Amino acid sequence: MNSRSDSATTGPQDVSGFHYGWVVAAALAVSETISWGILYYSFPVFLRAMETDLGVSQVAITGALSAALGVSALAAVPVGWWLDRRGPRALMTTGSCLATAILFAWSRVGGLGGLYAVWCTMGLAMAMTLYEPAFAAVVQWFPSHRDRALLIVTLVAGLASTIFMPVAAWLLVRFGWRTAVQALAALLAATTIPIHALVLRPAPRGHAPGRPDGQPGRSGATLRAALATGAFWILAIAFGVSSFISVAVSVHGIPFLTQHGYPAGRAAALIGWMGAMQLPGRLCFVPVARWWGAARATASIFLAQSAGMALLAMAVRFSSLVPVLLLLGAANGMSTLARATTVAEVFGRRSYGSVNGAIGLGASAARALGPVGTSLLVSWIGSYERAFLVLASAIALAGIALVFGEIPTAEPGGGGGDP
Repeated sequence: MNSRSDSATTGPQDVSGFHYGWVVAAALAVSETISWGILYYSFPVFLRAMETDLGVSQVAITGALSAALGVSALAAVPVGWWLDRRGPRALMTTGSCLATAILFAWSRVGGLGGLYAVWCTMGLAMAMTLYEPAFAAVVQWFPSHRDRALLIVTLVAGLASTIFMPVAAWLLVRFGWRTAVQALAALLAATTIPIHALVLRPAPRGHAPGRPDGQPGRSGATLRAALATGAFWILAIAFGVSSFISVAVSVHGIPFLTQHGYPAGRAAALIGWMGAMQLPGRLCFVPVARWWGAARATASIFLAQSAGMALLAMAVRFSSLVPVLLLLGAANGMSTLARATTVAEVFGRRSYGSVNGAIGLGASAARALGPVGTSLLVSWIGSYERAFLVLASAIALAGIALVFGEIPTAEPGGGGGDP
């Protein structure tokens, strides 16, 4: 399963011109949808049932998910190191096997301690199976047309909550939460394990851009070199703030709106529509990135997110929240695709897994801290409006820094040419 052991001398496409990387992208689109749907989006569906069954508070149970996200963040760097040296096949196959076993263990937990033990381990499985290794696989296969391939993966996987939250809810009502989790575990095993083990072929050695001396090689910076650049820290901080904002809105948007007179059902529907706007946002990212370059396009996303947060803070003054939905929903959808594309464009493919994992460490940590961090910020400065304006200012500064930071480019954005 070593990514350098087979296909060492073959090209990226056979004599018919078919590029196997598109098979990899399509397979990952399926496995990421299933993995996100089961490992992440099923948890809140079973929240109330676990609270009743285990006899503990909702806050204590949601802490298990935060713990998983924290472990996933810590695992990002070693996972990235593995991806650069061994490729994604063995890692993602093992991660799917581990996730299946953990799901069965989850269905049998009898107390809070067991729940936390299960979900801390689940954090490792998440790091091995969700977007970071999938993006690394796509980047390895696509020196060009990378933006299209990443779009396929994220566009399909963006439907994970739409598909799996209703499925999990139906299983919950029909069989109870423990049997529902077991059913989802069986589905995960039957789909993602064979996809990762059989479809994720290693990218050929020769499938890389040449070095300046004309010899074959893989362009880009090592992790150590990337850490020494201002571009790395600008991107790491910016994506961390962006992730924090995304979670802050999804968790605290409903209580904020209900606090200002919106019925709970309408508030939930409005926040839900932000999720729906992620898909058209991702569709827009590819042409915008080709026009401006990934770094400038990413800066525009952060500025749009800032405008959306500022409008949300002033929501009670407007008769419609449509601009907020458009800006925040589209920006959230674009940001996932933007990180994968921008890291590859700025730092190249040589150590993409390690560099993206290091940037993802901050983003994942911010996502884990988002719910409680927003609560603390609101408590500290006195209102949701002020907290949202602080977050709007922070992400605006990140976008401005990205515009004026003279971010270099190690590789073209992967938009043109033959794969």
